[in-house]
Amino acid sequence: MNWGVFEGLLSGVNKYSTAFGRIWLSLVFIFRLLVYVVAAERVWSDDHKDFDCNTRQPGCTNVCYDHFFPVSHIRLWALQLILVTCPSLLVIMHVAYRKAKEQRHHSAGGDDHRCIYPNPGKKRGGLWWTYLLSLVFKAGVDVVFLYIFYQLYRNYTLPRLVKCELPPCPNVVDCFISRPTEKSIFTLFMVVITCICIVLSLIEATYLIGKRCRECLLASSGDSRRHSQDG
Repeated sequence: MNWGVFEGLLSGVNKYSTAFGRIWLSLVFIFRLLVYVVAAERVWSDDHKDFDCNTRQPGCTNVCYDHFFPVSHIRLWALQLILVTCPSLLVIMHVAYRKAKEQRHHSAGGDDHRCIYPNPGKKRGGLWWTYLLSLVFKAGVDVVFLYIFYQLYRNYTLPRLVKCELPPCPNVVDCFISRPTEKSIFTLFMVVITCICIVLSLIEATYLIGKRCRECLLASSGDSRRHSQDG
C-alpha cells in the first residue's frame, strides 16, 4: 500500500467534510481499516486450515466448511470497506472537476473573467447533491452488509461446534471452528463500529438538509422583506 497516496486521499476527504464527516472518517480509518489490516486478517488467516471435523472422509471437511462459511468475514469486510469509501472519493473528484473547470475558464477569459466557483469546495449546487448522495450510499452499504452478516452468521457470533451431514460425509459429523470466541469479539466490534458509522452518516445528512432548508427560509424571508419595502 502506498501510504503517501493514501494520506493525500485522507487529507482531501477530511478537507471537504463536515465535523460529522471527519468523525466518520476517523472511525473508518482507525477502528475499521487499521483493525482489519493489523488484527482481523491474522485472526482469520487459519480459518480453513484449522476447521476440524471428526472424520477422515475425503471432501467432507471442505464441503462442511463451504456450507457454514460461504463467504469469509475478511473478504466481506474488504468489499464493504471498498464500497463505503468510494463515495468520498467521488466528492474529491467533483471538487477537482470544479477546479479544473475554473482554471479553463480563467485561461480563456484572462484576469477579468468572472469566477464560476469562487470556492470550489463549498457544498452548493451539484456538489451538495454529490455529498448528500454519498452519505446515503455509505449508510445504505453498511446496512446491507449488516444484513448479509446477520443472514450468514446469526447474532453475529460463531459457535464452537457445528454439526454437518452433507454428502460425502458418511453420517452426522462434529466440526470445530478455530478461535470462535476471538472471532465473535472481532465480529461484534465491527458491527458496533458499523452501526455508529451509519448513525453518523444519517446525522450528517440531516444536518446538511436542515442547513439548506434554513438558508432557503432565510433567503425567502429576506426577499419578502425587500418586496414589502419596495411596495
